[in-house]
Amino acid sequence: MCFHARIAEPLEKVQRQFKVKISDPKLIPLFEEPQYHLNGFSHPNMLVIPQERSDLLAPGVWGIAPSHTQPDGIKAYYKEAIRYGGGLNAQSEKMFQHFIYRESALTRRCIIPVSGFYEPHEYLKKKYPFYIHHKNQSLLPLAGLYTVIGTYITFAILTKVASPLLKRIHNLKKRQPVILSDTTVEDWLNPELTAPDIKSLVQVPYPDENLDAYTVSKDLFSPKVDSNVKSITDHVNYNELPKVV
Repeated sequence: MCFHARIAEPLEKVQRQFKVKISDPKLIPLFEEPQYHLNGFSHPNMLVIPQERSDLLAPGVWGIAPSHTQPDGIKAYYKEAIRYGGGLNAQSEKMFQHFIYRESALTRRCIIPVSGFYEPHEYLKKKYPFYIHHKNQSLLPLAGLYTVIGTYITFAILTKVASPLLKRIHNLKKRQPVILSDTTVEDWLNPELTAPDIKSLVQVPYPDENLDAYTVSKDLFSPKVDSNVKSITDHVNYNELPKVV
């Protein structure tokens, strides 16, 4: 699953890579500050590229809520939804069966640009966090679904069965976020896609050879430590941990 992300590139780089502009220039100061560790369970604001306006970066709240939710009921919904993941992830296999995802899968898909993401590896009942990112520091386009509630976008990151690399890292759940490849990123927001088209795009593998992964500090998982600091992506070597990647 994908509950932890990093977005540390300048906003200008995000706009340039995805050929988009931020929806409101007044938002620029809010999203210029690097976010080295975003914990999904705090439901942070992140920028997404929505299907309805694929030329824009728009602010969204990480954690999809049903479209019938009232704006003043979103926080209450998140408290209830914590039991089943807080709406942070959506299993791609259930896109067209789940009551929240069904409509969004056809009409409200989005791209979530991130610098990288974190996943846990378990060894002898202990968790070791890994940071995964593109080898050349390009942003990773994650596939997502969203709902519009009043003036709010709420979104979830789609997941699927892990690739060989990510299966070794995320060795319990063996899941990964859906990373869009160069051949699928432009198609993902196409409003003409059918359900079979969408299912096919999700299954296109993202090349493992494009990714770099390494262990970082266990502070990432500590609620007592402010892990939204630049050093959180420093490589930390654990001598007791056998080679994973």
